Amino acid sequence: MTEARPDLDLDEMVAELRPEFVGRLTAEGKLNAPEWRAAVEGVPRHECTPRFYVPSDAPGITTYVPFTRELVGTEPWLRRVYSDETLITQFDGRDLDWSDPQPIRGATPTSSSTMPSLVVQMLDALNADDGTTVTEYGTGTGYSTALMCHRLGAANVTSVETDPGVTARARDALDRCGYAPRLVVGNGLTGADRRVPAERTIATMGVRGIPWAWVRETEPGGLIVATLRGWLRSLGLVRLTVEDGRHATGRFIAADPAFMMARQQEAPRNFGMLPGDDAGKVRETPHGPGLLRMPDSGFVAQLAMPNARTFDMTADDGTVQTYVLDAANDSFAVLSRDGAGTGWKVREGGPVSLWAEVEHFLALWHAAGSPAATAFGMSVEPDCQRVWLDDPEDGPSWRLPVMPGA
Repeated sequence: MTEARPDLDLDEMVAELRPEFVGRLTAEGKLNAPEWRAAVEGVPRHECTPRFYVPSDAPGITTYVPFTRELVGTEPWLRRVYSDETLITQFDGRDLDWSDPQPIRGATPTSSSTMPSLVVQMLDALNADDGTTVTEYGTGTGYSTALMCHRLGAANVTSVETDPGVTARARDALDRCGYAPRLVVGNGLTGADRRVPAERTIATMGVRGIPWAWVRETEPGGLIVATLRGWLRSLGLVRLTVEDGRHATGRFIAADPAFMMARQQEAPRNFGMLPGDDAGKVRETPHGPGLLRMPDSGFVAQLAMPNARTFDMTADDGTVQTYVLDAANDSFAVLSRDGAGTGWKVREGGPVSLWAEVEHFLALWHAAGSPAATAFGMSVEPDCQRVWLDDPEDGPSWRLPVMPGA
């Protein structure tokens, strides 16, 4: 951790660092719209992130270390705030004890101030003008909310957050920034209880499918910008046009945005009963588990197995096996090296051949030239959500899970 330094003048440091920050993002091509540049320069991010955690460089299990002005000094704290970095403000859905902050290990981040370049990318994708009305799902620290207030006017911004404590801190931060948007505490998957649909909807958390309430509460012709996630990985950033209040369609505009999953859609904590060593049928496969971790093939695998989770476990003979388990129907695939150690074998069981599904859709994807995520689109209807490749009518398509309460 950076050693604490004598206190410096906060206002002078901020006046110096914010333009530098905007200049870096602009030079890197991450902040192109002049209106959003003005918002990033005008909004004091440090008011939204007075205390946070960042990952350390220590080996082994990820360790997060506390970062506050009091712990490290004004300049190091502000330089971290005005960097293109995600700042963690909550773990495991519980408030942090800042009376004696300690390093944290083995915990799951559940709230943060997201990397500003990603926030701005999403805001720019809204194609919003002065006075555009917007609903945001995932208030978090309030930083992205403040950017929209600066650009669009606070009266036009509604933000929904599931955690009352997070909302209270965001409200205080927004008040310090001089903004008073409408803040709602509740399950964002059920909407924002809007009387009049918004012209734009944006979600700063990952969802397994687009909640129907978001379509219903976005006016026809309006846009929804959100991140689709699965339990294996992030799928990507999608932008949809609401056509008539009952349909929305659009395309992926970026891959792998790092947003946390909506709490109501997190994977079950318990993997359930693992398959026995003799369960299932064994066969050779041309694909090993590495494809799950690759950007583009992992995207296809997530679509092929929407309810799957995976982990590695060392067998009694010392070999590493990769388990892929379907939480919806108890199907499984266990991947391991073949006897020669040069290829792969899979042991499958259950009502669905999970790895055969992956192989089938990988073959279709390869036949299409192995395109990136931005070649895929999405269609949302009341009873069906599909991701498709190239063409919504004729291309290969995958159904997304429909989540209860969404």
